[in-house]
Amino acid sequence: MSDPYAAAAASAEQLARLTGFDSHDIAVVLGSGWAPAADAIGQPDAVVPLAELGAFPQPAVPGHVPAVRSVRAGSRRVLLYLGRTHLYEGHPVAAVVHGVRTAIAAGCRVVVLTNAAGGIRSGLRPGQPVLISDHLNLTGQSPLAGPPPPDGYPSRFTDLSEAYSARLRAIARTADPSLDEGVYAALVGPHYETPAEIAMLAAAGADLVGMSTALETIAARHLGAEVLGLSLVTNLAAGLGDQPLDHGEVVAAGQQAALRMGTLLAEILPELT
Repeated sequence: MSDPYAAAAASAEQLARLTGFDSHDIAVVLGSGWAPAADAIGQPDAVVPLAELGAFPQPAVPGHVPAVRSVRAGSRRVLLYLGRTHLYEGHPVAAVVHGVRTAIAAGCRVVVLTNAAGGIRSGLRPGQPVLISDHLNLTGQSPLAGPPPPDGYPSRFTDLSEAYSARLRAIARTADPSLDEGVYAALVGPHYETPAEIAMLAAAGADLVGMSTALETIAARHLGAEVLGLSLVTNLAAGLGDQPLDHGEVVAAGQQAALRMGTLLAEILPELT
């Protein structure tokens, strides 16, 4: 992408044409195994293959579907991505965050990022949803590196003092007071971490670990959107459990919790003003 912002604007125009909706209010990105949660959020008014929007690389990881839905949630129009792409698939950063930039170009002022995560903090258990309160971006990448944004876009020196909106987390806790919070560490992957790396992350303050979300959050905050992050703990991180880590089990855990996650999102989304 020579100009990722122009590419996002073009994808947003194509989205409006193919869905029949000029704008959307909220974007939701579903993580590994979360795709079945989409039906609980609501029946789609339109479904568009990502390939028809331009500049979208195709998700190739099991548990991620290369399509986006337009769904009504209360008075809100929701753009629901059924999957995402990752750095470890060999894509450039601009491609990884293209969905978020497209959503904001389409009018979304709130972005909900979900993921499957390994639990680091003692007490976190598989199947538990956790609100992301902050992140450690350990990918070595930023969507704001390289040439500066074109005229008319905010400065790339983005303030991340509140990367994940406290206001939106409060709304989520009103819907489910049992929701815990934690700091998410984002690594490149695709391999899982070593026990020594998990010990390092715990010492650095991480409660959760995964391979997504942080770069999308940076891109969203740069463009002024509020971010709500929600992790589903699908496994205990390396060295903390008795079983070896397996992506198939991660996807299966996400699918098992999909109805609960979709129901939670369906309750939260109409309140995210």
